Order: sequence, then structure tokens, then C-alpha cells
Amino acid sequence: MIAPHILTARRRMDLIRPALRLGVGSAHLVGICGSGMKALAELLLGLGWKVTGSDLRPMTPLHRKMRERGVRIHSGHDDSFLPRDVDVVVHSPAVGPNNPELRMAVRLGIPQMSYSQMLGHLMQTRVGVAVAGTHGKSTTAAMTATILGGSRLSASAVFGAELCDTGASGWAGTGDILVTESCEYQRSFLDLRPRFAAILGIEPDHFDCYKSFADMKAAFAGFSQCVEAGGVMLVRADCAASAEVVESTAAEVVTFSNAEGADWWATDERRGSAGVRFRIFFRGDYFSEISLRTRGRHNVLNALAAAALSHHAGATPQEIREGLALFPGIRRRFETVGWWRGVTLIDDYAHHPTEVRATLATAREEFCTRKIWCAFQPHQVSRTNALMSEFAESFSPADEILIAPVFAARESLQEEPITTAQELASRIAARGQAVRFCPSLDQIISTLEDESRPGDVLITMGAGDIDRVPHEFTRRLQRRHTA
Repeated sequence: MIAPHILTARRRMDLIRPALRLGVGSAHLVGICGSGMKALAELLLGLGWKVTGSDLRPMTPLHRKMRERGVRIHSGHDDSFLPRDVDVVVHSPAVGPNNPELRMAVRLGIPQMSYSQMLGHLMQTRVGVAVAGTHGKSTTAAMTATILGGSRLSASAVFGAELCDTGASGWAGTGDILVTESCEYQRSFLDLRPRFAAILGIEPDHFDCYKSFADMKAAFAGFSQCVEAGGVMLVRADCAASAEVVESTAAEVVTFSNAEGADWWATDERRGSAGVRFRIFFRGDYFSEISLRTRGRHNVLNALAAAALSHHAGATPQEIREGLALFPGIRRRFETVGWWRGVTLIDDYAHHPTEVRATLATAREEFCTRKIWCAFQPHQVSRTNALMSEFAESFSPADEILIAPVFAARESLQEEPITTAQELASRIAARGQAVRFCPSLDQIISTLEDESRPGDVLITMGAGDIDRVPHEFTRRLQRRHTA
């Protein structure tokens, strides 16, 4: 018997138990506390599935809410956690084949799927809307899901970040549309067959799984070929790599930009205390005026892409306006998490030079002459080394920069997280900026305690656990208030 975890995606679908082919069943999620897996669990629960799971990471309040809905979530991994009658085992990309629950599934003959393969399975009987690209896909997917989920189309959704108001990142609608964030890591987006898709832009990234930028572009070209013939492939007009990879798609290619000349373009941006307003034109004609609560010029482009996707999927201009006006933002994307001793605390997921630059530019626009502290935790040694020069140039809007050791996700390294971060600090210092290497998050906290002043702004950035810093300050305030 061939082990299920090495079957091709098509053969894997053939082995799925009858309950799953009918669209409902039971699933055990290994790595359920990951952002995408948690969203998938929310979707499956909404569709009526029975869900169990396990994870090494601590549970969040939302996972505890899932427990209240009957989801049994185990701490750690053990073959005894796997229900013997489960229809399918779904695993996070971070979970390897030696996981005891996956090995038990092999012995019991229970089919296995990766997270992206499960999304592909669910999309088979639905109209898929998929958002890909190096930057902005979580926000754009969440915006699109908010529009289509709140419209008469009642779309279902799965994306890799939580909405700021409800904490949701996945849900089941009553319609036949499924909106997904589609990640290029390990080419997982090739498991999807959407009717409507977007590529928001392509830059070099994921150096641990792509040997070159050409290799990465080839993966995106493969994704564009996954879009249904007769569907829509939305691409950013001013990204040459995006234009290149969609040349072979069978779908209709539609462009978007913040400059006239694209099929969809945004203009007349007006910023105020409540966010930003702008107008959208589609193929030369006025389409709608949009009010957006989220800040930053990059979010205007994200909203434009969400509006275009939603329109092609069937939403009206009014539904698009209302959906974007209500969009609360997603966590860890320029999220104000509190105030401490008069210091504004903002947390952001930025871990690529383009994202760092956009986040700090937004902060400088928002806070003008106030002192901006940036505490940055690089994510992966391979990414930091490959983009060292670009990273060094991306912090110019900040006044004080604190660099933590690299968060070496998926990398087995010893000294490199420290030496690589020290090299980044040296490169930034060579540009004349005030920067320090801090060997731990605790030292970042103590430095800010000693040197920050009322009116300052602290932005923590990175895809690791740098968000511990602002949450530590807010916890201290809560303890004082309680006392």
C-alpha cells in the first residue's frame, strides 16, 4: 500500500472516504493553532464537519472558543490523539511526515492532505476566489471575504490573519463562493483551481524553497494556469514579473494600478483621521467612491484589488462600498494594540524590505514629527542574508531602530541568527541611522522602559514572536489597574 502522505493530489482525492465526497465529514487537524489551519477549522465547523486537532503552540482565546463548540484540541503530538474513525487528517506545512499522528494515519490507512490540498478539495465544488502575491495577500483576501461574505452572495472564506473586531479568519457562508489566501511557499497554491484569482505582485522571497527568482516566477506561472478558462486573472499593472507569469493563463487577464491606464485604477486619495477615501475607475468609467478605515497607501491598492475581484465574482458597487467601509483591518497589520506611559504601541507583520518600508512610511505620514521607535525581528536567516542591502535601506523613516536576533523559522541554525542580525544592524548604522542590536526581546523591553518618552511611537515588526513586546507593556498596565 502506498503511504497516503506521498500520493499525488489527484490519487489522494480518489481515496477520500464517501462522506468527504458528499461535502461533509470529520477531520483531524495536525497543527491546528497555525493561522491558516485555525481558519480552516472555523470553515469546516461552519460547514457542519466534526473537527479535532493538536498543536505544540499554546491556544489563543479563539481556540478556546472552538473547544466550547465541541472541538477537541490536544496540546502536543501523540498517536493516541488521532480519532480512529476520522475521515481525513489535514496537516500544516510545518508538520513533517515523522509526526506520530501522521504515522498512525498511515498505519490505519486514513487519507492525509496538506492544508492547501484540503482547500483545493473544498474548492472543487465551489466557485474559487484566490489571492496570491508576495505582499498584501492576507489583507486583500480578508477584504474580499468581507465584501463577498457580507453581500447577497454569502461567500465562505479562509485567510491567514484574524479580523481585528471578531478575530475570525474563516467562516462558512450559504453561497457557493470560497475566498482563499493562496500562498506561494512550497508551491502550495498549485493545489487550487479558482475561477477568479489575483497576483498582487512578485518579488524575491522564500529563499529556503526557491533556488532563484526565475524558479519562483515559474511557480506563479503555474498558479496562473490553474485559473479556470473563462475566469479572471487580476494582476498588478506596474509589476513586470506579474505580467510575465500570466502570459500562458487561459483566463482573462485584467490589470489594476494606482495610475490611469490599467483596467482598474484608484485616484483622488484623501486622507483624514478616520482613514482614507478614494475613487475607483474601471476601463475608463467611474465605478465607485471608497471609504477605508485601514491606513497606508499600500492598502488603497489592496482595496482596489479586492473591489475588482469582488466585482468580477458578482458583487455590486454598493456591496463593495459597504464591505470596504466596514472592513476592520486584520491583526498585526499596522494594528494599534494600546498605549503605555504615553507611548503609542503598533504591531505589524512586516518581514520583507518592501513591507518594512511601506509600514514605516505609513507611520511617518500618520505621526509626522513624533519620535518613531522600530523594534524589528528579522524572519529567517536565508531571507535576511539574501535581502541584506534592501533591509538596510528600508528603515529610513524610523528615528531609533532596535534589531533582535533572527527568528529562524524552519531553519536549524546556531550562531547565524545572532551574527546575521548584528550584520544588519551594522549595515543600518553605516547609513547614519541610530540602531542597536538587542540580544533578546527582554532587552528590547528594558531599553524602551528606560529611553522612550510620552508622545513616542513604538512599532514592532516581524513574523516571529516580536509581538510579545507591546503585549508585555499592555499586560503591565492591566496588572497595575487590577492592583
